[in-house]
Amino acid sequence: MHMKDRIKSIIKDDLNKENLGMVSLHQTRELIMDAGAILLDVRPPAKVTGENAQEAGIENAYYTPYPEFDQYLDELPQEHDTPIVVACLKGWFANRVKGYLGFMGYSNVYVLDTSIEDLIEVHHAHADK
Repeated sequence: MHMKDRIKSIIKDDLNKENLGMVSLHQTRELIMDAGAILLDVRPPAKVTGENAQEAGIENAYYTPYPEFDQYLDELPQEHDTPIVVACLKGWFANRVKGYLGFMGYSNVYVLDTSIEDLIEVHHAHADK
């Protein structure tokens, strides 16, 4: 597929998603718990305070820091329609990785619309009950 056609395909996938693929904390938890989504915490190491999502014990979470993302490609699901939520602090790195995943043929990719730190906090609040 030519690059222009690939970009059209990625945009079409996003147009079919609510809020163009941006998901809330609640939607992210549903994707992880109910749909078996993979969560990618892509914060660069310098931006991680405390624990990353994988260390926090969030199910199906992987810490794949943006500057070394190419070294973590083996962590990605083999099935290209597996839901993937990409998260960071403000969405900047997550949106970049979402684009890379689109070019790699992943069609079910979302970006957390808030800080990954909020998701970790909510995870701990629910896990501690």
